[in-house]
Amino acid sequence: MSQFITEAFVAQFNSNVMHLSQQQGSRLERTVQKETIKGKIAYFDRIGQVAAIKKTGRHSSTPQLDTPHSRRAVTLDDYQWADMIDEEDKIRLLIDPTSDYAIEAAWAFGRAKDDVIIAAALGNAATGESGQTNVALPSTQRRAATDGTAHSNLNILTLRRVKVMMDSKEVPEKRYMAVTSSQIDSLLSTTQVTSSDFNTVKALVQGDVSQFMGFEFIRTERLPVAPAGSSANDATGVVGSGTSVTGYRQCFAYTPSAIKMAVGADFMTRIDPRPDKSYATQVYARMSIGAVRMEEEQVVEVLCKES
Repeated sequence: MSQFITEAFVAQFNSNVMHLSQQQGSRLERTVQKETIKGKIAYFDRIGQVAAIKKTGRHSSTPQLDTPHSRRAVTLDDYQWADMIDEEDKIRLLIDPTSDYAIEAAWAFGRAKDDVIIAAALGNAATGESGQTNVALPSTQRRAATDGTAHSNLNILTLRRVKVMMDSKEVPEKRYMAVTSSQIDSLLSTTQVTSSDFNTVKALVQGDVSQFMGFEFIRTERLPVAPAGSSANDATGVVGSGTSVTGYRQCFAYTPSAIKMAVGADFMTRIDPRPDKSYATQVYARMSIGAVRMEEEQVVEVLCKES
């Protein structure tokens, strides 16, 4: 056997860079509204509901209806990422990992976008003329998953209740639900979801649930859990009092118009030599983004008990 065969093995092994398991980019960005803005703070105006007035007679006075206006504000945050590769590193590694670094940066920024969207959906929304008032997602828009007697993971009963909540408020019918793999697994164990009579998606054939009961499910493992002191009714799932739901997964149903993402500068990357660092190659990336919840009625938080 040639004495150089081991060197060939080394070259072949090192020519393939393995990216470790991770969420590769954003999964939620496509499901929200995006708008490019200039400046540090952006304002998005909202128009509320008005009612028509019945005309009382001929030549009656023209009514003056005050259409309600309100405003949501979003502040941009700057994100950046950088790493360097020495020329000597390329020689020792037998590869040039520059492009793989750029890929890692893009994936990291995609995950950051999801974190911003999740925080906007579940956290405070800045409102008022200058965004001076914080509005929390009210308890009326929060429910704990329940089987009717005790808290549970996501199930058909809970989905039906969330659907009714959104239908009763005339929420647009294009709807998403952000969940983790635990909720998908819980739904797969439900007969109604796996039956072709109830779900044309054929969940078991595909290996996951994509759409059911008007919701498109978006899986992300980045959802937070309910903080200490959270509680909900065992039977109805109404949040506020009852059994503790601390540590339950904070899933949420929402519409595309529920969350607005403001983009000052989208993901941008540069690959340049650094003269001040012995001409090492620097991979640099940055972006400026923010997000805000536009309407509370279009977001329903669902607290799910995971095993």
